[in-house]
Amino acid sequence: MDNGVSAGSTASTSTLGNIALGLTLLAFGIGHTGVVNGVSAANSVSLAMYVGGAALFLLGLLEYRGGNGFNGTAFAGLGVFWFTWAKGAGASVSDQAAGTFLVLFAMLALTLTLAAASGVFGQGVYALLTLSLLLLAVASFADSGGLAKAGGWVAAVSGLLAWYGATAALAHWPMALGKAGRGAVAAS
Repeated sequence: MDNGVSAGSTASTSTLGNIALGLTLLAFGIGHTGVVNGVSAANSVSLAMYVGGAALFLLGLLEYRGGNGFNGTAFAGLGVFWFTWAKGAGASVSDQAAGTFLVLFAMLALTLTLAAASGVFGQGVYALLTLSLLLLAVASFADSGGLAKAGGWVAAVSGLLAWYGATAALAHWPMALGKAGRGAVAAS
């Protein structure tokens, strides 16, 4: 594979990984909010399994191969989360088991938040994901539809942030406010 792009090119795999994460979070979040009539979180199972699960896991392995341990951990770990969530959706598990599952992956998201070196976008995506998973966990423990909707909104915003970050990287849009010439917005 000698066409100028290595199999582990972190620029392309991280952008695709953030798009996959963003779209999955957006679908998952919108499903929990109930804002679209007849659309529930269960409707995002296929997207979560294949885009959020299988694709993110594969992209995580490519990131590891390319030498990017952070994105490798983030994408592979979240790929496992999405695939497991999708496989378990609709299964008869207790609310406590579902809540515990969400808390465990909130811990991964918190680790990613604290380790993200990509500034406000990276930290923001993972911080919002952490908050979303914690809200959904508490909603599961307490059987609270209101908290589940709040968790869905937070997940949707996290998804939009991940999508914007990836799209901005491709389109060379601004990603951070800086002091580049007379108050202009500088891309990071």
